[in-house]
Amino acid sequence: MKTNNITFILHKPQLSENIGACARALKNFNFTNLCVVNPKPIYPNDKILATSVGAKNIINKSKVFNELGPAVERIDYLIATSARFRNKNIKHISLVDLKKINFNKKVGFLFGSEASGLSNNEISYANYTLQIPTNPQFKSLNLSHSLIIIAQYVSSILKSKSFNYKKSKKVKSASRKEILAMANLCIQNLDSINFFKPKEKKPIMLENLRNIFYKMELSDKETRILSSVFASLGKNVD
Repeated sequence: MKTNNITFILHKPQLSENIGACARALKNFNFTNLCVVNPKPIYPNDKILATSVGAKNIINKSKVFNELGPAVERIDYLIATSARFRNKNIKHISLVDLKKINFNKKVGFLFGSEASGLSNNEISYANYTLQIPTNPQFKSLNLSHSLIIIAQYVSSILKSKSFNYKKSKKVKSASRKEILAMANLCIQNLDSINFFKPKEKKPIMLENLRNIFYKMELSDKETRILSSVFASLGKNVD
């Protein structure tokens, strides 16, 4: 099983040393795709390259984004790592559950910043949340440590398991880009009718909408149908 379908995404990393160590961890287990979203240090810099040791090629070919949305739009299944349980209607999985993931699809693992992790808004982009089992009295893990645990576990799955998923030629899963476009159209039309009231609750309402859309695992045909529905509703408002 090839590893080029799998991407590791660092959201707002704060320390150059951690970014470099993450790149090194990826190369340890034969992964090559690294995305960095809105990093605090200048990227790349000498310290990042130095701590990446023999993995400078991963840093040099990594992709950098200013926002999370564009970074994940081509991901089929996004798995967000979190040290705490989220009281959200989103699927929570464990390391063992990764064996059920179809790694023939484009899979992304999302990691939050060292200081604050991932917010509920960022979690809302994910299909699943994953918690690494640790000491309940001390759950905090270093960013690169979290990444290397998952990288090693996924690597072992890919080496030991052959995936024989039967895929109908008539059914194609919607891409994250298509779902984002559909969601944005829905939000735009809801904005036009002043749906998001009171205004201070709009962020949480947007989180809930994204959770609904990503949890549905829509096909591209279903996404087109819903987009047409939202577009028609928008015309009726005018």
